[in-house]
Amino acid sequence: MCSHQPPCPTADSPDPHAAVIVSAHPEQGWSLLCNGTIVFDDTGELLPDGRVIGPRRTVGTLVVAA
Repeated sequence: MCSHQPPCPTADSPDPHAAVIVSAHPEQGWSLLCNGTIVFDDTGELLPDGRVIGPRRTVGTLVVAA
């Protein structure tokens, strides 16, 4: 899918998110990367082969005012 140089990392590479965004839709919460991966604002992903990677949410620290 990637036609520029240097080529973007593939969806199976260790750092697939280093690929260039070719279509951004922030109003819908997703972007298409050059390697065919769709990334969602909630950190979930849809890979080119149809596999789904669920959101990787982190648990934040609760700050309580005294």
